[in-house]
Amino acid sequence: MMVGRGTVSVVAGVFVATLAILGYLLPPPAFDPPPLANRPAFQELPAQPAAEYGAVDTSAPFQVQRVAVQARGEVLNATIRSPKTPGRHPAMVFVQGSGSGSGDEFTSQAEWLAKSGIVTLAYDKRTIGYSFRSRDFGLLAEDALHMIDVLRARPDVNPAKTGLWGVSEGGWVVPIAAAKSRDVAYAVLVSSPNVSPMRQVAFALNEQLERLHAPTGVRDLLTRAMGGVGFDFLRYDSVPALSKITQPTLALYGTMDPSIPFVQSTETLINSLPTSDYTIRFLAGADHAMRINGGRFVPGYLPTLANWIQGLPHLPQLKMAGATPVQRFQASDVPAAPWYGGSTFLTLTLMLAAVGYVAAPVTEMVVRLRGRDLRHQTNTQLWPVLRRRLRRMAWTGLGLLAAVLAFITLIVLFSVNQAGAWPAVQSGWLVIRLLAVLILAQEVGAAGALIVGLRNGWRPSRWQQITLIGVLGGTGLLLVTAAYYGLFAFPW
Repeated sequence: MMVGRGTVSVVAGVFVATLAILGYLLPPPAFDPPPLANRPAFQELPAQPAAEYGAVDTSAPFQVQRVAVQARGEVLNATIRSPKTPGRHPAMVFVQGSGSGSGDEFTSQAEWLAKSGIVTLAYDKRTIGYSFRSRDFGLLAEDALHMIDVLRARPDVNPAKTGLWGVSEGGWVVPIAAAKSRDVAYAVLVSSPNVSPMRQVAFALNEQLERLHAPTGVRDLLTRAMGGVGFDFLRYDSVPALSKITQPTLALYGTMDPSIPFVQSTETLINSLPTSDYTIRFLAGADHAMRINGGRFVPGYLPTLANWIQGLPHLPQLKMAGATPVQRFQASDVPAAPWYGGSTFLTLTLMLAAVGYVAAPVTEMVVRLRGRDLRHQTNTQLWPVLRRRLRRMAWTGLGLLAAVLAFITLIVLFSVNQAGAWPAVQSGWLVIRLLAVLILAQEVGAAGALIVGLRNGWRPSRWQQITLIGVLGGTGLLLVTAAYYGLFAFPW
């Protein structure tokens, strides 16, 4: 059944105006990190003393031992690599970054350090009490202290030189452990954010999107989604733990690390530590893992680490040195979303939309099972046309949701791997915007056809009313959600 242009125009105008008004009345959190002003203390840093990254004797034979360590609610498997040379040696525990991983990721540097005379312990991260949604940094710090106890009990370990090494998320864990126990003789912080997890993630995503030349709308979509996330750990404040560290501390940052606001992180570290016994080094060309583009370690990383640990205790002559760090944007908080933009309300909206979509086939199936002939209940040529429109609309809605989830996953993977291709981002964003426009057009077309039918005297049956309300209403909820997340905003 053809729908008049006038009817379509009126319906389209009502939908577009409604979405525009909702977008104005329900503004999402704004996020536009300003540029970071030049910090004089970070300009023209002195070069790192050559003795710090001088040659290290890595000829010592070493042995490998697997142990199981009882932690709270779980047994953690660990690997100890120790030099076979006699005497007591310095020792170090590796504390992982984000994600559930194996201690085997530290194999190469653990073996290198063991050859240089340092006992190392790398353990598998806990699976109980740690998830994507919930992370207890205090519990992770407790695990690290259990590993410290294991090393200090060994006859080949010098307890006065047994400390913790933490990378990325481990930079929030190690200070908690060091503040709790003086058994931690020193702390090594590698690519440590020292700002809240929310600021760190927002900074990393913004840097990644800048490098990918992503449209403005992409950043708006991601930050609005982040603003609605209710994970408590994202607002964690590292300053209280840092302010209680009295042990010698080594902080290492790479100048090619797009994941960490290293200038602000360093300022937080310096302003929080109650001791002057800290060493901060910026390594040229190093990425988040102290590697060159994900390959081999930068030449100065492992020697700097080994020489610093072997030389304890000592006060560094230069507190901060190395390559000049350049942080372009401030690490800013993503404002919390209003109640209607939170994850709970979003989940409820999607569930209602899903119920609406499911209502149509379920209702039709029930009618058929009750032995009723649907052909005699339509009495018009309109219903077959409407039913086809509703089905296409439901599939487009599901496709839009799948495309948004896949796109967000793509951006996150690009950010984690510190790589990506801008055509993939542009193409993905184009697909999402086209699907949003298509489902809007489908809603307008179906609503226009319904209005024409009702005006011509068509009276839908009860089951047809349920189908219409479910699909049109479910799609309306998706359109409102899409408007909130900027899918109808300009510029793209």
